[in-house]
Amino acid sequence: MKTNKILAIVLSMFFAIAITSCVEDDDFSVPNATGNEENAKLNDLLAKIDAGTVELQTIQQVRNNFVQYEAIQFESEIAVKGYVSSSDETGNFYKEFFIQDDPVNPTTTLKVVLNQADTYNQFNKGREVYIYLKGLYIGETNTGDDVVTIGGQYDDFDSDVLEMTSNQISNHLFRSSITETLVPVELNLSDVSESHIGMFVKLVDVQFPASLEGQPYVNPIDDYDSSRPIESCSESATFTLESSTFASFKNNLLPTDGKGSISGIINKTYDGYDLVINLNSTEDVIMDGLRCDPLFQDSFTAGNLNNWTTYSVTGAQEWYYNTFGNPSDSATMSGFSGGAVQNEDWLISLPIDLSSVPSAYLSFQNVKRYSGNDIEVFYCTDYNGGDPTTDGTWVALSPSLDTNTGSWSSWTDSGVLDVSAAAGGNLFVAIKYTSTSSAAATWEIDNVKVTVE
Repeated sequence: MKTNKILAIVLSMFFAIAITSCVEDDDFSVPNATGNEENAKLNDLLAKIDAGTVELQTIQQVRNNFVQYEAIQFESEIAVKGYVSSSDETGNFYKEFFIQDDPVNPTTTLKVVLNQADTYNQFNKGREVYIYLKGLYIGETNTGDDVVTIGGQYDDFDSDVLEMTSNQISNHLFRSSITETLVPVELNLSDVSESHIGMFVKLVDVQFPASLEGQPYVNPIDDYDSSRPIESCSESATFTLESSTFASFKNNLLPTDGKGSISGIINKTYDGYDLVINLNSTEDVIMDGLRCDPLFQDSFTAGNLNNWTTYSVTGAQEWYYNTFGNPSDSATMSGFSGGAVQNEDWLISLPIDLSSVPSAYLSFQNVKRYSGNDIEVFYCTDYNGGDPTTDGTWVALSPSLDTNTGSWSSWTDSGVLDVSAAAGGNLFVAIKYTSTSSAAATWEIDNVKVTVE
């Protein structure tokens, strides 16, 4: 019995030492001790790549195997290299990370799902990672979301790609000793696209709405993910910051006292419909500039057109509040009623006070559906509330307008329109809609702003 106790103690000490040797060191370097299994497997893979028995492909080459709604198994001797762009250190990612193809000027990415939490201890941001792909799967974790993912298994029911098992991780996923400093891709909000999913980016010249003052990153009533709007200071675009309710920073207050930049990972909502940005850390939220609150702003979230006057010159239809927009709510006009109907309808802002500013600029977003005339945009300083065809000295503007009549999602930024001629007095903005008996488009207007710069 005594011998057994001594043996048990010795074995316990042995396993404790063995486990300790697997724990990551502070600099996350690959241990160089002879016989280290992780290092040996990476070296073996690199040797096969050098010998040509395993082909090292680019991330884009690997992505070429992707088929939406399907889980495709790799059967060839191929591998891929990338640099970890996300971090789960704050709990904002879970059992997943993204890799991008370059630390400085990335062009594409992959998502990796694995049955391992706290992956930052091993696959820290910037870490060079090799994946031996034979036997793994490429597809989506939520079928149809178009987020290209590498996993170890798949679901027979809906072809979702599932996590790599612990055994698969040790035989397919290897880190090198290299950790690069990632340089975020700088983007305006309107520049963000699906091509940026998984990339470490920096959204520039942005701020959180002043209405969120005193609010935390995560709304306490949310169960899983929480959304907070981001607004641009240089254009009419908006975007969404999405944070997990399990994030360690969930109760931190949003920095609403300035403007600046937000760096993080472009991702999609769980349903795959919308693009969002996920933080690695709140340290990547830097609001060190003065706020850029507009002189006038209307995203129609109040549920009405109370900041506007509607005037119908011809036709029974009028501008109206709509629950659809970008991302929701808009001012909408359509001359279709059982068929195309002739209309001329004006949407005119209430007076916007520019008495204390030297300059002013208008921006908005628009979307057009179905064939028909383009809207026209004007401004003046002398409108008195009557028929705009005779009341007011209207000056035409030249905004960028949506040309994709087949989609509700092709929201277009108007560009920055100079209305500084109205500075020192009141500004009236008007959007004129026309339709004919043969063509009646639907137009939605959202995120109207008048700013000093």
